[in-house]
Amino acid sequence: MPRVKRGTKRRARHNKVLERAKGFHQSRSKTYTSATQAVARALQYAYAGRKQRKRDFRALWITRINAACRSYDIPYGQFMHGLKLANIELNRKVLADMAVRDPSGFESLVQQVKGAVLQ
Repeated sequence: MPRVKRGTKRRARHNKVLERAKGFHQSRSKTYTSATQAVARALQYAYAGRKQRKRDFRALWITRINAACRSYDIPYGQFMHGLKLANIELNRKVLADMAVRDPSGFESLVQQVKGAVLQ
């Protein structure tokens, strides 16, 4: 059986890892072994970060909605409950955007909610 030399395949595999490790400091971007470990860890952080981003944005939207609601004398929880009672199906992303960019539209929403809560 002929001898197999893995020169090109190995080089390609190493280059793929080293390409991903570009921008890392010192040996983490130069040596294959260190780069492999660094890239594996970076990919784990990237995966977790994609989940974390969703949590962070939801918290931001809730904070913005709460701040806008309180300027109209209604707390966030009561506002969200009133939206359900009034059958208004807007998600938090849209509500936060309205609170920031369309205050008059948000005020009309708050009036509808207050009417639904008082009934």
